[in-house]
Amino acid sequence: MVTLTVENTDDLRLRARFRALYHGASPAAVRFRYGIIVIDLAIIAFFIAAPLMRRHGLTFYLIDYGVAAFLGLDLLARAVAHGDPKAWLKKPIVWVDLFVLATLLFPGWLFNFGFLRVLRLWTLIHSEFFWRTVGRRYDDTRVEQITRAASSLLTFVFVITGFVYSSFAGRHQGIAGYVDALYFTVTSLTTTGYGDVTLPGVWGKLLSMAVMLGGVSLFIGLIQSILRPHKVTFPCPCCGLRRHDPDAVHCKACGQVLNIPNDD
Repeated sequence: MVTLTVENTDDLRLRARFRALYHGASPAAVRFRYGIIVIDLAIIAFFIAAPLMRRHGLTFYLIDYGVAAFLGLDLLARAVAHGDPKAWLKKPIVWVDLFVLATLLFPGWLFNFGFLRVLRLWTLIHSEFFWRTVGRRYDDTRVEQITRAASSLLTFVFVITGFVYSSFAGRHQGIAGYVDALYFTVTSLTTTGYGDVTLPGVWGKLLSMAVMLGGVSLFIGLIQSILRPHKVTFPCPCCGLRRHDPDAVHCKACGQVLNIPNDD
């Protein structure tokens, strides 16, 4: 016979409460998650603007630590809601968020890695938390695929822009400010290469090539997600193939009869 102490009971209640908020379908839970997402988007905007705001000194650090407090509490609540912290920590998205949190807690030491904070945009859009809330009707649809691909490309642009700005601004004549870094990133990514802004030295050339290769790959991925024929997600009970044509009757891999539900 298992005897539950008051502490255990309180822990279970707290976990159930967080789980209901982060994973539940009640109107209150959905409103809560909408609020978290709105705050997340505001934080991402702060991350993008951070290179320009650092000059404001105390104000910047107050906002920085405020964001760190929110992100830390959010991660703690997600861990409690998950129920298995070890399994939760195995998720790559969690480690990205933990690194973002570290750059917020130690801005003086890790500010050169601050450009990676924008990865929070990628973790948000690629999380089930987002699609269970904002994109419920678009979960596992073409809209989700396009949105994920677009967020990956956008995240790449701002991560590279932040890196170029933190590494070359004020040290190279062509990169005088954040807009110059963004301009270089976009022209390199699109392989336009006007030549008016270039990065110096061997490392500059290597970075330029990496931007072109990575950016073009992500851009092609976005185009493919837009033009690719629509597929529905429905695991085949026999072979496990997940993607099928909307009107598929048999699995293309094994021939198993499928009973794909009609959302209409």
